[in-house]
Amino acid sequence: MGKEIESSGSNSVGSSKFVRTNPMSDRFKVKRFHHVEFWCSDATNVARRFSWALGMQLAAKSDLSTGNMAHASYLIRSGECNFLFTAPYSPSIAQAENLSPAATASIPTFDHAICRAFVASHGLAARAISVEVEDAETAFSISVSHGAKPSSPPTVLDNQAVLAEVFLFGDVVLRFEKIEDTLSYPLDYGICRLDHLVGSVPELGPAVSYLKEVTGFHEFAEFTTEDVGTLESGLNSLVLGSNNEMVLLVICEPVFGTKRRSQIQTFLEHNDGEEVQHLALVSEDIFKTLREMKKRSGVGGFEFMPPPPPTYYKNLKKRAGDVLSNVQIKECEELGVLVDRDDQGTLLQIFTKPFGDRPTTFIEIIQRIGCMIEDDTGKMYQKGRCGGFGKGNFSELFKSVEEYEKSLEPKKTTECVAA
Repeated sequence: MGKEIESSGSNSVGSSKFVRTNPMSDRFKVKRFHHVEFWCSDATNVARRFSWALGMQLAAKSDLSTGNMAHASYLIRSGECNFLFTAPYSPSIAQAENLSPAATASIPTFDHAICRAFVASHGLAARAISVEVEDAETAFSISVSHGAKPSSPPTVLDNQAVLAEVFLFGDVVLRFEKIEDTLSYPLDYGICRLDHLVGSVPELGPAVSYLKEVTGFHEFAEFTTEDVGTLESGLNSLVLGSNNEMVLLVICEPVFGTKRRSQIQTFLEHNDGEEVQHLALVSEDIFKTLREMKKRSGVGGFEFMPPPPPTYYKNLKKRAGDVLSNVQIKECEELGVLVDRDDQGTLLQIFTKPFGDRPTTFIEIIQRIGCMIEDDTGKMYQKGRCGGFGKGNFSELFKSVEEYEKSLEPKKTTECVAA
């Protein structure tokens, strides 16, 4: 245990005093999340597992069968949500053909040595967060001129898309992409896009200052340990958003001096550094999505965090009865869905357990209800931030993760424990 630290460079006021503003301060035009690339040691089986667990179809591949001797990459997709899984081949494969390991790589920023070191350090984890921008070259140039640590300069891909990278935090990169992609994709279990990601860092202040300077993103929300912590542990958190609030980055730090180690500190130690703690995926129908996912929980899918106690749902009708039907409220309790709302909309949430060997990265499934507005063409669409983040839900998640970590503590026995 260390001494207690202040939140966000001593400037945090907590959720109750936070005033929501949007100064439209982006340094370059940001459209939306495009994809998340995971680096791993076996892209084939990881992609298949995520596809099975989340109902995401294989959309593209690059491997030995396509002439790629550097890495295997598989892209799975549902709606606008794209996950890319990449694993390195042995460098001797390409060298046997008198080629450098990167000569046949389909991803120009791929580096064999860096990929292997990343996987050895972090295990299965997010390497790149791709954001679709109006101009990737401009985004890279402006961000670097404002202090971004460059990872890869702009490169034109075969399909004429432009890709560039700067570091986001730790070994994770923020990938800028200009993509001419107007296709629509089928939904299977109902997942339609990436809503936000949560990163864990040792210190909130420097990470937030860096990202605000690099991107121009504004402060969307903040939470202190008084808002979401328990009597045993806590964290501090701040949310940054793009102008259109379709790209939301949540940064969390641990607090010290509490009875239990902060779950953020546990994450940092098991992950061997900063990383993406979880990814929030939007569902068009969270009840449909969860019914499909839970069918597969015990057969290769994702397990879920323990639900809140029955008392959580006793007053749910009073809190959300004007938005959810009695049947939906009952489904929330049966499926363990958390419900919260702000002055604009309602947020439904549930969280999986970590999806790898380490107690690190996990998935959040959400549905936002409300905030429908009309664009210039008369088409109705939903604001990306509808329903906010839900302090009550955040607190319940924190408690759930704390209980999950307790279940991982060593038992005082040398015998094997049955599953």
